Amino acid sequence: MKGFFKYLLATIVGLLVTMILLFLIFMGIIGTAISKSEKAVEVKENSLLVMKFNNTIEDRGSKNPFQGFDYLSMKPTTSLGLNDILKAVKNATEDPNILGIYLENENIPAGLATIEEIRNALIKFKESGKFIVSYSNNYGHKNYYLSSVSNSIYINPQGSMQWTGLSSSVMFFKNALEKLGVEMQIIRHGKFKSAVEPFMLDKMSPENREQIATYVGSIWNHWLKEISVARNISVDELNLMANNLKIRNAQSAYENGMVDSLVYKDQVIDRLKELTNTKPEKDINSVSIDQYIKVPAPRKHKGLAKDKIAVVYALGSIIDGDSGESDIAGDRYGRIIREARRDSSIKAIVLRVNSGGGSALASEIILREMTLAKAVKPVIVSMGDVAASGGYYIAASADAIVANPTTITGSIGVLGMIPNVKEGMNKKLGINIDVVNTNKYADILSVYRPMTAEEKAYMLQGIEDIYSVFIGHVA
Repeated sequence: MKGFFKYLLATIVGLLVTMILLFLIFMGIIGTAISKSEKAVEVKENSLLVMKFNNTIEDRGSKNPFQGFDYLSMKPTTSLGLNDILKAVKNATEDPNILGIYLENENIPAGLATIEEIRNALIKFKESGKFIVSYSNNYGHKNYYLSSVSNSIYINPQGSMQWTGLSSSVMFFKNALEKLGVEMQIIRHGKFKSAVEPFMLDKMSPENREQIATYVGSIWNHWLKEISVARNISVDELNLMANNLKIRNAQSAYENGMVDSLVYKDQVIDRLKELTNTKPEKDINSVSIDQYIKVPAPRKHKGLAKDKIAVVYALGSIIDGDSGESDIAGDRYGRIIREARRDSSIKAIVLRVNSGGGSALASEIILREMTLAKAVKPVIVSMGDVAASGGYYIAASADAIVANPTTITGSIGVLGMIPNVKEGMNKKLGINIDVVNTNKYADILSVYRPMTAEEKAYMLQGIEDIYSVFIGHVA
């Protein structure tokens, strides 16, 4: 028996050592792959910057090499942020080795304000005297809007183009919840606070329909205006094409002036060779934007700048507490802004907001630190795709707020929602709940019974108090 336990222990130790060795070997392979991908990037003369977007474009790219690692190919994939893209285009504008941009624009996985910022950067690039060529097999509204800034827009002869106008739909769950025996008890301040409507109605309220129509219409009109300037097609004609379904394929897109030519990809490459003075038998000198962001920008001034600007990215839902790397945790962001305020080398703070809101308490904590920072240094808010509700709350005290024409922003009320599953639990599943309370309203947040009139009034007063505080901050 003693020998058996010795053998068992030796086996366990051997397995552990083997697992550790395999893990170290695996990590070594990954480390080698990552280090190879980070080798210096050379930008040759007469080069082309190739822009192709495969992954969702967030405001800030991840610097974690393991986050985008492809374990099948054993290669890291770059997570491009809007900050990376804008920096790359700006550097390319000033880089004498970059002659132009090739926008391979099959898809643009980004929000509308993000697309707007990339397009504005491309306009400045084009105004510098350099060219932009765009190619896609298919164009939808978003990727066409981005491509419309190009000197030349090409499409596959067998490709398609959608040009029908913008649409927004809302799914409603009220009837389904009723069949399940679930009642959503809703308390809200503001008729335009529509986030709860799918749980209380079976169609849009007049207020929600009005605000969606206003927002979607403003985006469409802005796009029409910009495309009209870029393509020299009147706004009326662009609307007429959408209303009459005149654009259905590549040929009709060409006939109506939406694209410049119907060509295959190899023909686009031939055209790019002409633009970059590349011999037909040679390959074009090109660098992908994933690689180009690794090229250090040329230094205009010697030495390190003593004065700095802190850029704080507030992305995601606003939540209470200190944790949550993918969210805006009130305590953590309050601390970040406080540290920036106390750092004498930081002369200004820019808060980049891309959030639909969240906790009122966390928003108040962040706003307080923003207000304190504003008292000692400039505080600017830059809004991304959305800065609504709590996203606007935390921005309210800034010296200046900057948004894009397609940013969703503002605040239109406060809401609370507590489900009542008593009927569903009892009649559908045969489950009963019994409760013992020390006080009358101890189970005020219970989902196993309907709220009383007194409890609803209590909750409504709390919501109105929050909204009054918010209005006071904004005013």
